[in-house]
Amino acid sequence: MEIALLLIGLFILGGVGYILFKLNQPNLNQENLDKRDEELNKMREMLSLEFKNLANEIFDEKTKKIGEVNKENLSSILDPLRENIERFERKVELTNKDALEFNAILKSEINHLKNETLKMRDDANNLANALRGESKTQGDWGEQQMETILNAAGLEKNIHYVREKNIKTESLDNQRLDYIVKLPGEKCIVIDSKVSLVAYVNYYNSEDKEEKKGFLKDHLRSINTHITTLANKNYQDLDINQPDYILMFMANEPAFKLAVLEDVSLYNKAIDKNIVMVTNSTLFATLKTIAYMWKQDKANKNAIEIARQAGSLYDKFQSFSEDLIKVGNNINTTKGTYDEAMKKLTEGKDNLVRKTERLRELGAKTSKKINDKLVDRAN
Repeated sequence: MEIALLLIGLFILGGVGYILFKLNQPNLNQENLDKRDEELNKMREMLSLEFKNLANEIFDEKTKKIGEVNKENLSSILDPLRENIERFERKVELTNKDALEFNAILKSEINHLKNETLKMRDDANNLANALRGESKTQGDWGEQQMETILNAAGLEKNIHYVREKNIKTESLDNQRLDYIVKLPGEKCIVIDSKVSLVAYVNYYNSEDKEEKKGFLKDHLRSINTHITTLANKNYQDLDINQPDYILMFMANEPAFKLAVLEDVSLYNKAIDKNIVMVTNSTLFATLKTIAYMWKQDKANKNAIEIARQAGSLYDKFQSFSEDLIKVGNNINTTKGTYDEAMKKLTEGKDNLVRKTERLRELGAKTSKKINDKLVDRAN
């Protein structure tokens, strides 16, 4: 740009110089003046044209540079924006994809949950109908609940407890015990499962206050009947090394709570007959304690066994050390005997090795030779 301006200046100065030169020429006639004016006009037009062309070139160059600068500035602004937009578009696409997959999974899970809920409702209705209808079904359901709690507490069947065991009484009658839970020290505790649901379900299904009172009395009567029946079996008199009480398991805890709220003396009445009423939560705590007792018993037995084996190991080690001392003594005795024998062979002027070797030197025919080390030692 500076070079172009310099050229323009030089060109203008040259033209002006040329004009001044012509003006200073003396003795110019009219013809020469006309010619000079014509040349000046041409020069003026030429300078104007050249200046215009040069100005256009400068303008074009400036415009081009400004455009390039603007393009660079715009690129520096727009490129990060374009990258952010592309990144945003990718995230939106990924989010939409994840959302579609999640919605599909959620829809599947909702349908599965819906089907399971319907199935549970049908099962609950069937169970409720069955429990209301048959006492045998109620008993089976109670024992299933009992089995679940036993397993949850960490007790193993036929190891820590037995189910439906028949035991003969002194009068040779068979008594079928629902569950016998074993305790450490060859002791046990009897658990009998009792279910009272018919009156309880009727109580909650009824909307009439008088009917509800009647169903509640029936519910209490059913539980008291279970207590009396169980007490009359006299399980605590069986010769199975058990406490003087048995546990009566009520599988439906809300039914038990309803009865106790209505008759606060119910629990004590059962205790007076050597029966302890337990529900899911209290039975689980009891069985968990028994499971812990078994773990402690196993740990104690392991400790006793470790002590026994440690004593046995110590005795064996003592015996082995005695034998090892005897072996050492025998080795020392053998070494002493060996040293004495070696002295006779190699020590002294007339030792056996030297005498024997002398025979060979005198011409005795031999097929073997005494060991050189032994000969050197004898000499």
